[in-house]
Amino acid sequence: MQKATHQLTKQHNRDLVLRTIFSRDSISRAEVARVTHLTRTTVSEVVNGLLIEGLVEEVGRGESLGGKTPILLSIVADSRYLIGLNLAQDKFTGAVVNLRGEIKELVEIPVHDDNGENALQLVYQIIDQLNRKKLKPIVGIGVGTPGLVNTREGVVINAVNLEWQDLPLSQLLGKKYKLPVLILNDSQAAAIGEYVYGGDHAPDENLIVVNVIHGIGAGILINGRLFQGDGGGAGEIGHVVVQEHGELCRCGQRGCLETIASARAVVQQMKMKSLEEVFSAYQAGNSKAKTVVGQAGFYLGASLSNLIGTLNIQKIVLTGDMTRFGAEWLSAVSAAMQTGAFSRMTEDTKLEIGKLDYRACILGASAFLLLNDYSLLFNEEN
Repeated sequence: MQKATHQLTKQHNRDLVLRTIFSRDSISRAEVARVTHLTRTTVSEVVNGLLIEGLVEEVGRGESLGGKTPILLSIVADSRYLIGLNLAQDKFTGAVVNLRGEIKELVEIPVHDDNGENALQLVYQIIDQLNRKKLKPIVGIGVGTPGLVNTREGVVINAVNLEWQDLPLSQLLGKKYKLPVLILNDSQAAAIGEYVYGGDHAPDENLIVVNVIHGIGAGILINGRLFQGDGGGAGEIGHVVVQEHGELCRCGQRGCLETIASARAVVQQMKMKSLEEVFSAYQAGNSKAKTVVGQAGFYLGASLSNLIGTLNIQKIVLTGDMTRFGAEWLSAVSAAMQTGAFSRMTEDTKLEIGKLDYRACILGASAFLLLNDYSLLFNEEN
């Protein structure tokens, strides 16, 4: 028991030091000790191990505060790689990502049908292509997928557009590629991507990221940690009914938010083939396009007011295809949000457009692997 406790303490200290170095461009050993409240001796021992592993390097000297000039440490960004996947409606995108969230290789494959087996084969195809690149070692695979996901079990419970039900995706990929695999909802992945790489977010910040694409979903971070709810479905706002007797949704209900505020819904209401066509009409001042996009923004904003009333989170980031409609759409969302919730709560709520587009899901899926478990960086085979 004492040996196990000692090993856990060493791992805890290692992860604490590594997380601290990750959070800075560069930092001295003394500053790491100050931030972590570990002794300088403990920090030095941990750092020596990280240097041997090739995860950390010395990058020069900092400013002296009266004594010797400190040696600065930094993460070696290309010492390990992760694969991140975004299984979007019309195309699957995968990337090899380094430890600083830089995309080193990218593969995109169009999706032409809703066949579940075909979709699974496309996932294999993307990972196979990425594995053939020369970037090694790859230490894990993170997947952002539409639908209801049990992240703990790695099971896609229901992804309507992919025809996946109770698919043990983590098990299938882990068995095939002999790597740690993590599966989560694409909107939750996008939230992590925006939180980690999309802006100046505090480590313990609350944040809602709403992804408006063919479907609509929200990722919720509370005190810097992803909140998934008891069943993993926290943030599934796209399948909450907002219009009684509305359009039939893919989920079987009528009047879901997705049927009126998503990119798919806007295209269908305009009777056009793509969102690009709708956007062109919108830019040209087409009155119907203005009305349809404005209505989509209104219903999204009304739904956000419910989130504000429930969670009182004061920073909301919007991502996805509908953000291309810019300031007017954002204004419609904001107006409905402010009208629908208690004014003293909405006046302190900041609403903004995300910075990472499709990359948010890829980067979030890969980053979540590290946020959950640094030990994959220390695979003996590396």
